[in-house]
Order: sequence, then C-alpha cells, then structure tokens
Amino acid sequence: MLRKFPYLIILCFSLCHPTHISSQQKQLIWADEFDYSGLPDSTKWSYDVGDGCPAVCNWGNQELQYYTKSTLKNARVEHGKLIIEAHREKIKHYNYSSARLVSKNKGDWQYGRIEVKAKLPSGRGTWPAIWMMPTEAAYGGWPQSGEIDIMEHVGHEPQIIYGSVHTKSYHHSIGTQKTAGIYLPDAESNFHIFAIEWSEDKIEFFVDEIPYFSFTDEGTGWKEWPFDRKFHLILNLAVGGTWGGEQGVDDTIWPQRMEVDYVRVYSLK
Repeated sequence: MLRKFPYLIILCFSLCHPTHISSQQKQLIWADEFDYSGLPDSTKWSYDVGDGCPAVCNWGNQELQYYTKSTLKNARVEHGKLIIEAHREKIKHYNYSSARLVSKNKGDWQYGRIEVKAKLPSGRGTWPAIWMMPTEAAYGGWPQSGEIDIMEHVGHEPQIIYGSVHTKSYHHSIGTQKTAGIYLPDAESNFHIFAIEWSEDKIEFFVDEIPYFSFTDEGTGWKEWPFDRKFHLILNLAVGGTWGGEQGVDDTIWPQRMEVDYVRVYSLK
C-alpha cells in the first residue's frame, strides 16, 4: 500500500484450477473469527489514524480518505463479519472516511501461513488491501525492511487480484518490483481466501489455494530478502490515490465496504 505499480504481469487461471495442497503441515497459532459484535477485538487490532502526517501525508499515495479510530461506521463486526467501510463525508480536510486495522504488537509473525477470507468493494476509486509490514524496521525505512502485499485490488480493474513484495532492491520506485496478478471475476460479489505461505527462503501467494506467484530468497542478503524478521498484518480500504484513483473516483458509489469472514495464521512445519 505504499505504491502504484508502473507495470504488472497478469497470470490468468481458470476458477476450476486443481486445488493446491501444501506439502507442509500447519498449526493454527492466531485467529479472529469475528464471532462477536461491535468494535474489532482490541486485544488483536489497533488502528492507524489520520492521513499519515507528518511522516507520510496521505499515506504516501495521495489517498483521499481519513482513517478513523474506534468508529463503528468505518470498522465494526456484525453478523460474523468484519466490515471496513469507506464513506463519502467531510472529515478534517478530507472528503472520505475509512479504517485501517493493524495487528502490530498484538499479532506479529516470522514465517507461517497467513490467510484472510474476504469479499471486496466495487467501483472506481476503491483500493482495498490485505498486507504486511515489518514490526521493527531492522534494515531501515520503507522499502528497506520489506513489505508483503497478500492482496491488492483496485476498482478500475475489478477482475484482477494482485500480490507482491517490496525490498530495497525490488520496488516500484526504481521499476524493479516483484508482483503478479490473478484473474478473479467475482472478487466483488463472493468471498475468496487470500493467503501466503512464508518460509525461510520463499513466499508463495494463493487465491483459493491456487498458487499464482512466488518470491524466493536469492541468498544475496537483506537488500533482496529482508523477510527474516517479524511482520504484522494490515487490513484497510483506501479511496483514490496514485493507483486506486488512477482513473478517478466515482463519487456516486459510496459507502463501499470490504467484508472479512476470518483471519487465520498458521505455523508451518
């Protein structure tokens, strides 16, 4: 969520692709099943609030929303689902409100399978994401300590899901980002499972158990592989921005929501 991709490789798969079965056994170590109502569980989730200033105004992407904290309109659990909802409303000097939930210092992992079952918003200007950032910036600020984007989606490309990683050597600012996409025509109308399996030397990306992208440690050091530290999870819905707003924002579609059925984290053995 700290970039717009200047180019992307699109890998198209049939929805009847054979199911992937991991060769690794897995054990559940952290989860939120959203089997309650009200605000998100404060023992598992915190909020990024505002617009990122003074560090990175508009979260570094010229986004149009203001992220709120503990506001049911923007982040709530109801009917067994987490709802992250963006509204068109005036808040401070922004015209949209939304929420960005983070598991930092409440759910932090080094390696494992991270999976999120979600249904995505629709419409031009939406930019939902399920992604991970380092809990401690051991190698320096972005992109040096890494970023893992489990799922990104933009409303002007409604049938494509993207997965990517960012490191000092591989990121969009210098045209070297490592990323791929998968064709998913009903991402906005049905729930799908977005996941990674992250080991000491590889991160593999899945949609509904279909592997579509992998990134492997080249053995050349942290500039290419900073993924040997703990990362935490981020769930958010941005409005507009350098990528989400690339073709403008439809002001008639709001509110829009990302619905999350569950978040599950497994150790891999």
